Amino acid sequence: MSLGYILKEGIAGFGRAKLASIGSIITIVISLLLVGIFYVVSTNTSKLVEGIRQRVELEAFLEEPISRIRISEIERQLKSIEGIEQVKFISKDEAANIFKDQFGEDINNVLDFNPLPPSFKIFLMEGFRTRDKAEGIHKKIMEIKGIQNIAYRRELLEFLDQRVKMLYSIGLALGVLLAISAAFLVSNTIRLTIYAKRKSVQTMKLVGATRFFVRAPFIVEGILQGLVGGVMAALIIYYLLTMAAGFVSQELVDFLQVGASFYLIIITGGIFLGFFGSAISVRRFIGETVGG
Repeated sequence: MSLGYILKEGIAGFGRAKLASIGSIITIVISLLLVGIFYVVSTNTSKLVEGIRQRVELEAFLEEPISRIRISEIERQLKSIEGIEQVKFISKDEAANIFKDQFGEDINNVLDFNPLPPSFKIFLMEGFRTRDKAEGIHKKIMEIKGIQNIAYRRELLEFLDQRVKMLYSIGLALGVLLAISAAFLVSNTIRLTIYAKRKSVQTMKLVGATRFFVRAPFIVEGILQGLVGGVMAALIIYYLLTMAAGFVSQELVDFLQVGASFYLIIITGGIFLGFFGSAISVRRFIGETVGG
């Protein structure tokens, strides 16, 4: 009743149900492969989304006429609002220059006067770049005396919030479904191994083998299936990302890179699926106790 025997029997289980074992490993590989690729895509999509959020700003237009003292007071009040990272004052002349850069026309020549009001460009802190948080800040800004109107990309933030939420929901559902499928196939493979060894299992029970000793080889077999599946999935993902990096521009290469911990998580995930599937099988088909 040694550890060596348990490991030997666990490895031997591959030979007793070869096709089933291969099927379980392939399922684990496919499951981890899809989840891993989806993780890479969703993570880098989140980076892109956050980059867009960083460029979303509020612009608070000031009432006219307004004094420099009042402008300084408004700036102080803006900076005191939670969630505001930075404020930048835009004078009437600066607004006219921005208009000229964007449209190629001098607003003073077009209308003979400058109708553009002074304003503050307001940049939000990370964590406040969502539609709900921005709307809360919008309301607080409107309470400040001297603010006439506020413009910001409300619809863009709402669109990003909805799409990111949908992306995470799809990822979670996909991951759960694939994990259940993989664990089920591992469980089924271990069940076949248990059936093939049913006489040996019964004999061990009769001679007084402990529950752990009876179950351990099957658990080891499941863990090995998960380990092999996890390593294969990690290698395939690494190869796919490396190959994809050769087909994209240098600016996009960073979006295809993941840390070493990602591959370790994939392998660990495979081991967990193998352990979980085998644990279900031995509990159900060997019984709660050795005598069960």
